[in-house]
Amino acid sequence: MKLFEVYSLMNVTPVKAKNCTVWDDQGTEYLDLYGGHAVISIGHSHPHYIKRIEKQLENIGFYSNSVQNPMQLQLAEKLGQISGLTDYRLFLCNSGAEANENALKLASFHTGKSRVIAFSKAFHGRTSMAVAATDNPVIQSGVNKGHQVTFVALNDAAAVEAELQKEDVCAVIIEGIQGIGGIRLPDNDFLKQLKSLCKKYGACLVLDEIQSGYGRSGSFFAFQTSGIQPDIVTTAKGMANGFPIGGVLIAPEFKASHGMLGTTFGGNYLACAAALAVLEVIEQEQLINNAKEVGSYLIQELKKISNIKEVRGKGLMIGLEFDGPVAPIRKTLVEEKKIFTGVSSTNIIRLLPPLTLTKAMADRFIQSLKEILN
Repeated sequence: MKLFEVYSLMNVTPVKAKNCTVWDDQGTEYLDLYGGHAVISIGHSHPHYIKRIEKQLENIGFYSNSVQNPMQLQLAEKLGQISGLTDYRLFLCNSGAEANENALKLASFHTGKSRVIAFSKAFHGRTSMAVAATDNPVIQSGVNKGHQVTFVALNDAAAVEAELQKEDVCAVIIEGIQGIGGIRLPDNDFLKQLKSLCKKYGACLVLDEIQSGYGRSGSFFAFQTSGIQPDIVTTAKGMANGFPIGGVLIAPEFKASHGMLGTTFGGNYLACAAALAVLEVIEQEQLINNAKEVGSYLIQELKKISNIKEVRGKGLMIGLEFDGPVAPIRKTLVEEKKIFTGVSSTNIIRLLPPLTLTKAMADRFIQSLKEILN
């Protein structure tokens, strides 16, 4: 049997990794500024992370949600403590797409409505809602998982209110920072308006922090700089440093009932061990502060490079927009400078390194990029 090939692959075969460094099968060393789509939050092969998983394997690996799992309670308590959302409750699942599907299902149960408002160039999972095709105001509607979805322009509160006035919207879902959409940030005032409008019209505000969460923005969740309290927060990617897991953080006013939500593998022992290890390392090594400091330094220095059309982002979630396709730049970065980067559309380089990135590593990238562009 062969693979069903849907990805464009680099000609690199990784065999070992530590912190922000990856080695291929030829012994070549690479600087990883992409972290597997932002999943590597505490660095590759962190010793505490490995120890946590190995210890758990000695006891029990996977088990279903039909038995009591004290590790889920430990994870919920630790996540509440570090994120500051102590009065929220946690539902564990397997991925970001599953987290968003359950969030929308919960919003629909809670409101008795089914339509969803999302934003142009948003991405909320392969099986939930993909990218809207255009930047124009009220643009595209579709049906996904039983929800009709209407896309409006980011930061356009008037367009959101016009849709909410139809009184059939169960949820407004927005990314803390758009990832695949090109590292676009919602304004803090816009988030405050969304919260107010959702309350006025009886809709739930869902913050998708799957890529922007877990300290990547320099806050635990990117929305927290706005001071709002969403009804639901979804998270995944960096939550367990590459181990599959997702989470839905649910405000106190939602009532739980048996059978309301479900998952087969969500919240298993190994996933909880991996997720607890991530939170412990983030706290012990002050990685949120590191993401803020090194990210600010990177953005400041990259803005000095005239060949880049625009630098945007927060913390260690950064987009570099160019006037033309970035494929040749990324190819040279990998082949000559031995640096992995990501991409959003055809003209934006996306940086999502581990939160352990140092200024020295940032300088290596800045110097390499300057040499290529010059």
